Amino acid sequence: MLYTTIEKEAVAEFEEKRSVFIGHAMPVKSEEEAMAFVKLLKNKYHDATHNVFAYVLGDGTVQRYSDDGEPQGTAGMPVLDVIRKSGCTDTAIVVTRYFGGTLLGAGGLVRAYSHAAKLALDEANIITYEKYIIVKLVCSYSDYSKYLSETEKFGVISDGVDFAENVGMTIAVKQVKFEDFERLIRELSFGKIVLERLGERFDYR
Repeated sequence: MLYTTIEKEAVAEFEEKRSVFIGHAMPVKSEEEAMAFVKLLKNKYHDATHNVFAYVLGDGTVQRYSDDGEPQGTAGMPVLDVIRKSGCTDTAIVVTRYFGGTLLGAGGLVRAYSHAAKLALDEANIITYEKYIIVKLVCSYSDYSKYLSETEKFGVISDGVDFAENVGMTIAVKQVKFEDFERLIRELSFGKIVLERLGERFDYR
């Protein structure tokens, strides 16, 4: 019922012993999107020493990374680990490195790539969505204010109101609150109002 990802594309940069690390984070929905993002940055920073990447998709079953020439386990895996620990999915990170002439050692590389990835994630704004049930509530004009008040108490999201022969409110209710909300409407209407389920989506308030 929860979905955590990043809100936007972001870039963050820092320097470690004259090596410049540039972290890029991007929300993606498929491997094609993720690899297109990687390719774009590899072309943009074609003169960089390394363009390391990692991404996580869906329910976390799709996870990929590349050290791009850095010693195995010192670059791509640390970046992937940052994404995992954040709880994010549908997220790609590319860390570009311009070598400054001083070797960082395995531990130094792990720390540097992890730090660049974390900076990029923070800039991209991690956000958690909840699952909502979308329904239509139809009532009389005389009862409209009463039901509007009750929906506001439940913190629903309004998707619009249709003023026709009756009033039709299209609203999104958090899944965890839906049964209680449905029960309340049934009690208030003495069983006359039946919520029409239109679908579901992830959203946040």
